[in-house]
Amino acid sequence: MRRVAITGLGAICALGRNVEEFARALAEGRPGFGPIESADRSQLRFQHGAEVKGYSHTPYFEDRVADFIDRFAQFAVIAAREAVADSGVEWTLELRESAAIITGSCVGGQSTEDIGFQDIYKLGRNRVHPLTIPKTMANAGASHISMEFGIVGPSFTLSTACSSAAHAIGQAFWMVRSGAADLAITGGSEAPFSVGILKAWEAMRVVSPDTCRPFSKDRHGMILGEGAAMLVIEPLDAARARGARIHAEIVGLGMSADAGHITQPSAAGATRAMRAALRDAGLAPEAIGYINAHGTGTSANDPTETAAIRAAFGAHADRLAVSSTKSMHGHALGASAALECVATALALRDGLLPPTANYREPDPECDLDVVPNEARAVEVEYALSNSFAFGGLNAVLALRRG
Repeated sequence: MRRVAITGLGAICALGRNVEEFARALAEGRPGFGPIESADRSQLRFQHGAEVKGYSHTPYFEDRVADFIDRFAQFAVIAAREAVADSGVEWTLELRESAAIITGSCVGGQSTEDIGFQDIYKLGRNRVHPLTIPKTMANAGASHISMEFGIVGPSFTLSTACSSAAHAIGQAFWMVRSGAADLAITGGSEAPFSVGILKAWEAMRVVSPDTCRPFSKDRHGMILGEGAAMLVIEPLDAARARGARIHAEIVGLGMSADAGHITQPSAAGATRAMRAALRDAGLAPEAIGYINAHGTGTSANDPTETAAIRAAFGAHADRLAVSSTKSMHGHALGASAALECVATALALRDGLLPPTANYREPDPECDLDVVPNEARAVEVEYALSNSFAFGGLNAVLALRRG
């Protein structure tokens, strides 16, 4: 089995248009929330989101190209471009054939789908955009990344709700580790700010009316987000041989299913996923110094995740730093795990743990060190990134400092 290095990082979300801006916002504990601008919020009970403010395709795509690509897939390509440039990889025919692209997305091209439904049902039109199907398909991000770089190896998309990107990154990690791929571009993308899906989330009654306060007793729910994050991963030996910068290593993946309730999380399921990640990485629980939590800020998730961490780590849970970066970039659904994996890699690389922002009041049911409000300078060797999805599908990534 080969060791797997992260050599490229790319991100676009409410915290910035690139990894440098993303990292700066995390270090400052600065949330990217504000009034929703890209969809009509007049019919919504909640008004705030974590959008890529003022986004336009113009700096990234020609008009004729952008017309073929939904917003969520545009984000995927933008993040992939940054990750590939950051990695410094030089494409050869052989590498293009042996490289993989594995992405995650929960809802795919919602913007395009919503426009089509409005055209048919509200405006009474008899046709929709001729490229509606290829624009809405969840694998559009992977397909456009493939075309962008001429990669002809395995390319596909996983959709497991809020764990989508974690499953994608984990699958890419396993492929590179086993030798099934010599390099992978992997991550997730999402753009859920359309009226239809916002109304659907409103009906779930889990979206906060103001801000996201994970693990705080006065939390009121999540803030929806959008964006993308992509990683370039490759064998550690190959990365070192070409003098690439090593941001971090991926060392393990753990997965589980709750086999319980479609929306209510299970502490036992989350515990199994964390233990599986430790087993895959060959790590004792005491090796972990930081956990980037799923941490949605909902009444059910945060105490359940706390109980799961305590079950998985025992007494060591009292020595763990645990923070939720969703308190800043929002819950970007299928892209969240990718943003959180990048945040975890940055924390290991830079020796700076991102905080749980907006924290105000301790909750006895969430009695962990949640790194409240201020980033913490501390060097950590190993970390976990947790993702727990509706449907009870859990994925946990284990990372090591590079």
